[in-house]
Amino acid sequence: MADQVNSQITDAVTQSNVKVVGEAPAMAMGNVYQSLAHSIGILMENAVTQQQQASILSQAVTTQCVTTILNSKDGGNK
Repeated sequence: MADQVNSQITDAVTQSNVKVVGEAPAMAMGNVYQSLAHSIGILMENAVTQQQQASILSQAVTTQCVTTILNSKDGGNK
């Protein structure tokens, strides 16, 4: 008697297993899309930071050039 399992129990377990196996591809693609979105977000953050740093460098170079011109002996006039 202990070796027999109610058929309703085995059906429920089988249906649950089929449901999990059926949903696995969708879950996997969801994980892939979430990882991709995260990576793109980090990429955009890095791009913004790089653009800000380039702008700061450009301003520093311009300031140094203007300072050099203004401190030259002829004041920038020829």
